[in-house]
Amino acid sequence: MDIGIFYVSADYATPVTVVAEALEQRGFESIWVPEHTHMPASVADFADGRAVPEDYSHLLDPFVALTAAASVTTKLRLGTGICLIIERDTIQTAKEVASLDYLSGGRVELGVGAGWNKLEMENHGTDYKSRYVRMCDQIEALKTIWHDEKAEYHGSHINFDEIYSWPKPVQDPHPPILLGGESIHTLRRIVRHCDGWLPRGGQSVEPVLQGMETLKQLADEAGRDIPVSVFAPMPDETAVNQLSSAGVKRVIFMLPAEEESKTLSRLDRLSRFVN
Repeated sequence: MDIGIFYVSADYATPVTVVAEALEQRGFESIWVPEHTHMPASVADFADGRAVPEDYSHLLDPFVALTAAASVTTKLRLGTGICLIIERDTIQTAKEVASLDYLSGGRVELGVGAGWNKLEMENHGTDYKSRYVRMCDQIEALKTIWHDEKAEYHGSHINFDEIYSWPKPVQDPHPPILLGGESIHTLRRIVRHCDGWLPRGGQSVEPVLQGMETLKQLADEAGRDIPVSVFAPMPDETAVNQLSSAGVKRVIFMLPAEEESKTLSRLDRLSRFVN
């Protein structure tokens, strides 16, 4: 089982290049960075009452951050956790992902999701109620742009006639697309549109293990094999062993936005999970 790190890439924290170099030196498999273009000033809390962290409004653009990480590494996988494609132009995003995959020698993992912040997405012109339909439409359009010499797509939200767009991704047929979320609807979308599941680990791994059983049933019916990457589980040996025994492809531990000495100290402690 591979071990990755989700890094909260805020502008006041350890430079992403320092983190990426440290990860590769310690044998971690991947780095994952989040995306929020902004935080609406009127949104102070999540729906469950938890305060929105300050770093959400300080995040680097994920593809700029991952390009910097790629420039100082040779093996480290480069992941978005998650890319809010519903807030992005589809053709431009296809170009950014393909360019990063090309420049990095085929190391991109595209984690995507539909988001939760209604005002944030509305500031981008995205309708909250139709965000899931839009997301699936965008995923299919991305794959078309990456694969076809003359790419054309006509969906319910994304429409364009034939276009040329290079570079194409190095990875064949395209960089893996992983979908975040835990609902049965998410699992069905994964089997239909994506290449992997990116569930949240949280305090207990049991919901993930139960979800994996459902996902396997759905994937078997479709003749597919869907790998699982568990996002932000507790750094607990028992939990990690359970996930490994269940066939999880990778776990991704969280690394908060801190100054360099604290960051490297955390990585040293987490490196015990790296084989």
